[in-house]
Amino acid sequence: MIEIRPSKERGGADHGWLKTHHTFSFSDYWDPKWMGFRSLRVINEDWVAPNTGFPTHPHRDMEIITYVLEGKLEHKDSLGTGSVILPGDGQRMTAGSGIRHSEFNPSTTDAVHLLQIWILPEKDALRPSYEQKSFPEQDKRGKFRLIASRDASDGSVKINQDAKLYVTLLKPGEEVAHEFAAGRHGWLQVARGAVELNGKPLAQGDGAAISDEKTLSIKGTADAEVLLFDLA
Repeated sequence: MIEIRPSKERGGADHGWLKTHHTFSFSDYWDPKWMGFRSLRVINEDWVAPNTGFPTHPHRDMEIITYVLEGKLEHKDSLGTGSVILPGDGQRMTAGSGIRHSEFNPSTTDAVHLLQIWILPEKDALRPSYEQKSFPEQDKRGKFRLIASRDASDGSVKINQDAKLYVTLLKPGEEVAHEFAAGRHGWLQVARGAVELNGKPLAQGDGAAISDEKTLSIKGTADAEVLLFDLA
């Protein structure tokens, strides 16, 4: 079964410095039907204006992944981490027992466009940690690249949950497939462009909840960047 979550039905707001769309209930947006999917709790699509950002704020008991689509995002946290997240990077922060961080767009001219992803951890009060790796475009072009997983396989960043996050870049007509193990579920998010998911059309910002499907076929109908979560 594939249930499409249309982009136009997402929540969100335009705060001037921040434009945001919420796939699942978040902040002032609440929809009892869309509180998350399996262990996936948040997918926020954000545009942060130049020379602005999120001031230092706390998190706990969440696996947080930031995936930058355009621009760059400067990260600082209470662990002493200072980094710049670029398009193609896989960044994971385990909030665990408690962490404070800030996110800032250092550009004076260009907005940063990103996806903020929260995954529920398998245990509470984990030790806070941070990890960031770069995944070149050629590793994702026309194929799935694993960028986050429980066992850090294939050089992916480690997350503390039985979940895998894949990314692919597709040109029109290019097609990739994914096989689910028995009992697994999926969430597909179109970050850019447009695709067909098992023949169903999806455009930028659309998502899809996937259950009881053994095989997925994702075909580009425009230049596309797609995230696929394989979930317990």
